[in-house]
Amino acid sequence: MALLELRHITKTFNHEPAVDDVSLDLAEKNILCLLGPSGCGKTTLLRIIAGLEHADGGSVYFDGRDMAGIEPHRRNFGMMFQEFALFPHKDVLGNITFGLKMQKRPRTDILTRSQEMLALVGLEGYACRNVSELSGGERQRVALARSLAPHPRLVLLDEPLGSLDRALRERLLIDVKNILKTIGVTSVFVTHDQTEAFAIGDIIAVMNKGKIEQIDRPEKLYACPANAHVAGFLGFHNLVEGSTMAEGTIDTALGILDAGPHDLPAQTRVTVLIRPDGARIKGEAFPAGSGKTIVSGVVKDCLFKGRNYHLELLITNGQVLVFDLPNESRPSLTGQSLDLVLSPRACVIMPHSSSGVK
Repeated sequence: MALLELRHITKTFNHEPAVDDVSLDLAEKNILCLLGPSGCGKTTLLRIIAGLEHADGGSVYFDGRDMAGIEPHRRNFGMMFQEFALFPHKDVLGNITFGLKMQKRPRTDILTRSQEMLALVGLEGYACRNVSELSGGERQRVALARSLAPHPRLVLLDEPLGSLDRALRERLLIDVKNILKTIGVTSVFVTHDQTEAFAIGDIIAVMNKGKIEQIDRPEKLYACPANAHVAGFLGFHNLVEGSTMAEGTIDTALGILDAGPHDLPAQTRVTVLIRPDGARIKGEAFPAGSGKTIVSGVVKDCLFKGRNYHLELLITNGQVLVFDLPNESRPSLTGQSLDLVLSPRACVIMPHSSSGVK
């Protein structure tokens, strides 16, 4: 049985659905990422789980118990926010021990647990520091230690790294995941950043307009986006409309694409995702064999990015496709024609969605 269960959660603000019939299960010790753009409902859903918002409909179950009517402070859930929410008049130790004192733990237990938390987040020796003297990353470590100190069975993290610069965010992200996994606490992590979600989540739920569009393991989500919206939000720009043909081929504006086996009837309208790393310049071999499909166009832009070349290719129908070519390639200069070969696994078939194709 799942530790956290959501059943048909709905919430409306000003007659607009913020959360629209959301159901999901989260197993113990797993990290669920709620991923989506601003206004998609992910923070509202998190607040409903915490008890900070009341759902208009549906139920939240934790360890088989209906959470309806149970106040937030009685749920024993840890919370961590983007804006730190530390007590400025308390030092580091005072912030970490706050929840333990609210639980009326014995003094010796409080001191032992606080020292464990300081060590866990890498802040040994910081107990007497004023929180205003800490860096952003250090304050977030204190906030994480405070949320974990009372032994919560569920931790809710709302864009916890959003206020940090990218370099610090990437370093702290690894630390946060390792800490959550070390203590084995079940967690829900809200983010709008795909990189964060892939790095930290055991399960990712992509949200859009209050609904979950896809919920999967990160590897499955990346390999098989459910639709054009999910693909677009994950950063895939190469979305092409087409119709199915025999033997796994798709008729598109690029020509006939080899999309692999599928069980769709002929003449079914689909959207094809072409992976940006699934192409090589004609004449270059793929590690796992040569592709069949040729994509031709004019180089609109080419940017060297160290590990790869970021290439924008303008094709005949006016669409621009984006590819990442290995740095040993020698792409044509801007304005020149170029032929690319697609690998056998470059194309992914999704249901047709004109709104997701640019």
